[in-house]
This record gives sequence, C-alpha cells and structure tokens, in this order.
Amino acid sequence: MAWVYLSRVVEGPCAALSSLIESVGVVEAARAVRECALPEVLRGPTELRRGIERAEQDLALMDRLGGRVVTPDDPEWPAWRMLGLRQLDPAQDEAAAVPLVLWARGPRSLLECTERAIAVVGARCSTGYGNHATGEIAGELAVRGWTVVSGAAFGIDGMAHRAALAVGGCTVAVLACGPDRPYPVQHDRLLAEIAATGLVVTEYPPGTGVRKHYFLARNRLIAALADAVVVVEAGARSGARNTVKWTRRLGRPALAVPGPITSAASVGCHRMIREGEAFIATTAAEILDEAGPLRLSLPGVVPPAPEDNLSEHEALLFTALPAVGSRLPRALVTDTGLALPLVRATLSALEIAGLVACDNNGWHRLAPSKRQQAQSEPAVRDRTR
Repeated sequence: MAWVYLSRVVEGPCAALSSLIESVGVVEAARAVRECALPEVLRGPTELRRGIERAEQDLALMDRLGGRVVTPDDPEWPAWRMLGLRQLDPAQDEAAAVPLVLWARGPRSLLECTERAIAVVGARCSTGYGNHATGEIAGELAVRGWTVVSGAAFGIDGMAHRAALAVGGCTVAVLACGPDRPYPVQHDRLLAEIAATGLVVTEYPPGTGVRKHYFLARNRLIAALADAVVVVEAGARSGARNTVKWTRRLGRPALAVPGPITSAASVGCHRMIREGEAFIATTAAEILDEAGPLRLSLPGVVPPAPEDNLSEHEALLFTALPAVGSRLPRALVTDTGLALPLVRATLSALEIAGLVACDNNGWHRLAPSKRQQAQSEPAVRDRTR
C-alpha cells in the first residue's frame, strides 16, 4: 500500500524519493510524505498529490483489469535490469531513476520474460520498407526465443509487437500513461492482444494521461528492460534517438537498420551509424551477435576470473557470503551496511556472473566447478529472498 501511494504522489521517476525509501524504508517514507516531514528537495515534487489516498481503489481497478502492481519487494521485479539505472547520475537527467513500481497487465513474469529481450523501436510514420524490415527482424528474434520490447506507438513499434505476436512469441509494451489507458487509442485491440499473452507495463498509476515528458522517461525503461535496442527508421528529429541515448548510458549496444539514401525516414538511422552512436544491423543474427553473451577468448590467453573484475559493492557482498552455508539479504545488509534494494540488485548481478546462487536457505557462493553450468542456465529463480 505504501508503494502504491507513493507511486501516485510523484507519478514517474523521482530520484530523491527513491533515496529516501532506501534510507528509511517504504512505509516510513510514505508516512513522511503524508506529514510533509521531508527534506526540501522532496517538498515540491510531493506537494500537489500527497493528500491523494487511492491505493485501495488503484489495486481494485488493476484486479478488475487482470493486472497487478510489481514492487521492488516482489519476486518478479527485474532487479538486475534496474541495476543499470541505479548507477546513473540523476543530476545529469532527473529521469535517471529506478521506477518506484511497475503496473503490469499480462500472464508473464516480468523477470522471466526480460531475461533475453531486444527492444525494437522507430518512426511513427513508417514506410513499407520499414514495416517489412521490422517484421523480418522482430519475427525472427521472437522465433529464436527473445522477447520483443517496444512502446506500442504507431509505425515501427506497433509492427514489432505484431510480428512477435504473429509467430507466437513474447512481447512487452511499455506505456507512457496509466495501465488502463490504451495509447494510442487506435491500438486498444493490439494492447489487449499483448496483455493476453505477454505484458503491458508502465510506471504510471491507473488513470494517468499522456504527457510529452512521460515519453522521454518511458524510453529509459524500454532501454533498461532489453539487452540491446534496435532502431528501424528514424527521422532527423526522431524520439528513437532518445532511447539510444539511454541505451548507451546503460552500457548496452544500440543498433540501427539502414534504409534507402533517398528516404527521409532513415536519415536518423544513417546519422547514428555515421556518428558511432549505433552499430549497423540488417538481420536478427547480426543483432544477436552484439546483444548475446561473448564467451570466446583468444588462443593462449587465460581469461580473468570473474571475481577479479567486481565493482566495489559486488566485491563487498561476495566477500560477505560464507564459503559454507547461505545468508539471507537482510543478514547481508547488517554485515555490509548496504541498503536492502542495493543488496538484492547486486546479488542478482553476481548471479548473472555465475558467482553466486540462491536456494531455499538463502544466497551462497558457487564453487568454481559449478560456475560454468550456472552461467549457461537462464537465471529465473527467486532473487529477492
């Protein structure tokens, strides 16, 4: 209830509120917002809506829609996907913050369906060439078992979703409005189809309408939920370039599909390729060459041990885990002094690296003999214990 209340108070990313929650917990943060017992940086963003108490109504509406709210405390929260957003500096861009919650409609687990995901975005006024290229690429990605992520807009976004649905694949639509507001309205049926087999997600609470800056914030989620972003057609002032910006800041590959040199719809793609913002891509195989894990090493070169390349927080947590036995995240909070959300996200990153694993007793180190097997298996276990 505290998560849902705060989601409506700020309606979108708010780095200052996220920091407060990490410091005092979500329940205490909600109390502080209600009573305006806040630092100055939070009084302005929460002033207009702190008196709105609609948590019960919001959850009841989502239940009627067959949806749910996913919080950082839930097993399906994609903690390792959000780890990239945590490392960004909100001083450079106020949208560079982890969403408080994600409102979701659909039968798929958000964690599982974003394990292997590619975002396909592009021009709203797409051409026949762009639609054909999108259908070929998104369809092939879906056939290969990759989730197709996009923004449900006209043009390339809608074609990417339709191509994934046509081959029985999984697709995720990320909205810049409330989960009960189909946008654009003409995509009402498409969004219903996506919600029936995949996921429709948003960080905005029910009833929230569309605003221009919501799209820019939405783009960071499209980038965060995917292993790579592919742009198919983009004009000189395309919003897809904003998504590429977020992709590069998150350290993930961006790719662009070239078009005819006479097409105004491909000017943005050609510019991104020419200026080094995106790799050139013409097939799904080329995209996966960039997005997939690289496991090869040069002959005669001994690859470094994964534990030798850990960040400060990763090394601290890895050292805190005992050689024998398991530990729960809350115990690791006490041992390391790190905030609980950061502990959970960092454990997920260590699991992706094949250094730790989770069982019914908690988290434990993996013996070197078991690390290769762990790295080859998809990490779909409950990481939030």
